[in-house]
Amino acid sequence: MKNFLKLTLAVVLMMSAGSVYAQKFGRVDLAAIVTTMPEYQEAQTNLEVYGQDLQDQLEQIMVEFNSKYADYEKNVSTYSDAVRQLKESELTQLQQRYSEFQQLAQQDIQRKQSELMNPIVEKANDAVKKIAAEGGYLVVFSTDGDQPGSAGLAYFDAEALTDITALVKAELGI
Repeated sequence: MKNFLKLTLAVVLMMSAGSVYAQKFGRVDLAAIVTTMPEYQEAQTNLEVYGQDLQDQLEQIMVEFNSKYADYEKNVSTYSDAVRQLKESELTQLQQRYSEFQQLAQQDIQRKQSELMNPIVEKANDAVKKIAAEGGYLVVFSTDGDQPGSAGLAYFDAEALTDITALVKAELGI
């Protein structure tokens, strides 16, 4: 919400600056663009296949655990203390292996998603920049479905905007 307010304030300030030429502002729904790109569907399919492979491996560990646990439950009364402790230790190690693999799998899926999606998002951003430059847009906001508070800058012409960082620092005594 703070970002939305900041962006709104920035737009109002730029509009009230009273410049000599007309400033053009635009908006784009980057999420809608990205999800309709052919590359997106291919990436989603690849991500689903990758995720299913990891899920299959997790299930194999769980099947092994369940099998060993069922065997333990069935025969626990016949085990000596040493064998019982060994079997319990085995079960604990399998649980730990499952948990560790689950965490690593989640990290792998996130990494794979970034690997697959970043080039697609970059391609969409490049297209926005090209259209903005050709159309003479000073600022283009990404609205992502026109949801309140979802606005962000998709493009801005840094050359045409005045950087007031130094003035703000001076105001703050920095």
